[in-house]
Amino acid sequence: MQRLRWIVVLVLLSGRAASAQSPEVSLREFASGQIKKGVRSIGFGGDGATWGNYGLVYREHDTAVVDAGVTAFTNGNTFAFTAVGVTSPPLWRGLAIYVLGLAQTATGVRLGVRDPSFGPATLEVRGDGGDELLAVRLAMPLGHGFSIGLQLTYEVSHFDAILDGQMSAIRYETEWRPSGGLGVAWMPNARWLIGARVILNHDWERRLDPAGVREGLNRSYEFRAGVSFSPWRGALLDVGGTVLDRANEIAGTESVVGGANLGFEQAFWRRAFVIRGGVDECELGIGPNCTATGGMSFKMGPVNLDVAYLYNLGQARIGALFGNHSHSVLATLTLDYGSLVHRSAEQAAETQAARRH
Repeated sequence: MQRLRWIVVLVLLSGRAASAQSPEVSLREFASGQIKKGVRSIGFGGDGATWGNYGLVYREHDTAVVDAGVTAFTNGNTFAFTAVGVTSPPLWRGLAIYVLGLAQTATGVRLGVRDPSFGPATLEVRGDGGDELLAVRLAMPLGHGFSIGLQLTYEVSHFDAILDGQMSAIRYETEWRPSGGLGVAWMPNARWLIGARVILNHDWERRLDPAGVREGLNRSYEFRAGVSFSPWRGALLDVGGTVLDRANEIAGTESVVGGANLGFEQAFWRRAFVIRGGVDECELGIGPNCTATGGMSFKMGPVNLDVAYLYNLGQARIGALFGNHSHSVLATLTLDYGSLVHRSAEQAAETQAARRH
C-alpha cells in the first residue's frame, strides 16, 4: 500500500512543471536567473542573447558593480538579493574576467506544495529560504566582429517549509554539480548585433521529510538567441527567443517550452540618460504568460545606474507557486574604475612633467 501511495503521488505530480515542487530552485528566478542577463538587458525584454551575452563581457573591462533587487508578490511573499562583481582590465588578446558573488534571502514565504508524506493533497506551508552564487565569466574578442564568453557557476540553495499548525517540516536543499554557460556574439557593424547563449545548470536535490530522504538530479537547460538592430542613432530594437528544457528526478517530471522576447531602448545625450521597455518569454508554456519589463539608465562620469522594473517576473517558469502577481525592482550601480586609474596616472604624469620644468 505504501508503494502504491507513492506511485499515485508521482502520477499526480508528473503533469506539473519540473520546478513546481522545488521552491529552493524556483526562488532563483528572482535573483541569479536575472543577474545572468544584466539589469540593462532585463529592462528591455530580458534578451540575454544580445547585449546581455557572455561574449560581450570584455567590453565592460575595468568596472565594478553592486546589484540589489526585490520581488514582492501581492500575497505578501517577498524575495530580496544583493550582489557584487568586478571585471578585470584587458588581459591576453583582450580577454576579460568577471567575478560575481550573490546572496538571496526569503523569509516567511507562504506557498502550496505536495509531499508523499502527507498524501496527495496540496499543503499550505510557510518557510524560509536562501540562495548563494559564485560566478566567473571569461570573454574575449575573436576578430571580424565575433566574440565568445564562458561562464562557470557554483550555486546552492535551500528552503525549509513548515506545515501550518503542525511541527512537521520539509527540508529542500541542493548540492552543486558542474554548471555553466557559453555565449557567442557577432557584431558585423555598429547597427547589428546577433547572439546566442546556452546555460546548463545541474543540481543534486535532496528533500527531507517524515517519510525519509529522497534525492535526485534537477536539470535546467536554457537556450537563447536574439538579434539587435539600431534603426536610428541611440535606438535599439531587440528580438529573440528562449527554449527551456528542464527535468526533476524526484518529482519525475520533464518539460520543454519556449517563448519570445521583444524590447526597445532609446539613449539620449551620449547615453547620459536611457529609457527602455519590453516583454519577456511570451507564450512560454500554456497561456500568454508575458513578463512586462521597463527600465532607465543614468550616467555621470565614471558612475552608471541601471534600474529595471518587472511585472510578474518568472511567471511563465514557476506559475503561481509563490503567488499570482508580483512586482520586481532591480538596480545595478557600475563604477568605471579604469577611467579613474587612467585619470590619476595622467595627473601624476602632468605633475611630474611640471616639476621637471
